[in-house]
Amino acid sequence: MTEKNKNSEEHEIFNVDDKKSSTIQHHDFVEIDYTGKLMDGTVFDTTIEVVAKKSGIGNEKTKFSSQVICVGERQVLPGLDDSLEDKKVGIKYEVNISPENAFGKRDVKKMKIVPMGTFKEHNVHPQPGLQIDVDGERGIVSRVAGGRVIVNFNHPLAGKEVVYEVEVKRKITDKAEMLSTFINSTLKIPLNKIQVSIEGEVASVKMPIQLPEQFMAEAGKKLSELVKLKEVNFFVDKAEEKTEEKKQ
Repeated sequence: MTEKNKNSEEHEIFNVDDKKSSTIQHHDFVEIDYTGKLMDGTVFDTTIEVVAKKSGIGNEKTKFSSQVICVGERQVLPGLDDSLEDKKVGIKYEVNISPENAFGKRDVKKMKIVPMGTFKEHNVHPQPGLQIDVDGERGIVSRVAGGRVIVNFNHPLAGKEVVYEVEVKRKITDKAEMLSTFINSTLKIPLNKIQVSIEGEVASVKMPIQLPEQFMAEAGKKLSELVKLKEVNFFVDKAEEKTEEKKQ
């Protein structure tokens, strides 16, 4: 059991019959629904479609659905992740999360000067509010002055305290579902492209892409510990691999 984060405050807002509840522990796999809000009530994140539509989040192509995570693996914000331990399935609750355990403190070192020439090379006209990507790092143009452009690489919600409403819907016990959902979440591979078969204490995972051997070895070791299996081996679905190559 981990120590609760002192920078987060939480309280229960709805409880079901305790006889039907199950306490969540570190490294349990759970399905959750959540809605993230600023302290003024503005919704910025949710897994619930009706809430998203009401709040004007996303677009017609955005899909909203419950999320399966492994508690303690930081698949959600640290403050939210830590708050799940010792909770019970069937509870809805709120947790206030400090900036340190949400999107981080605002860091002046992440306010960087980008030469105007960099924008001209890519035929981009910088102006305040423009979102850009520099060497894989996302930022927002803060100010344009002469030949210099100041870009803010802090997360848009850095420095803000946030509140999450969370419902723990169920605890996942099926090992094949644990493996497929974890891979889906971490590698962004569609669930319908992941095939899992388990014989005894050995799992075979077939995926549409080939990943570095060392990476797969480490991933297999990690997953076997999380799911409590002796081995997790990866294989490439040749038919799916060819399909993926044609798309590229």
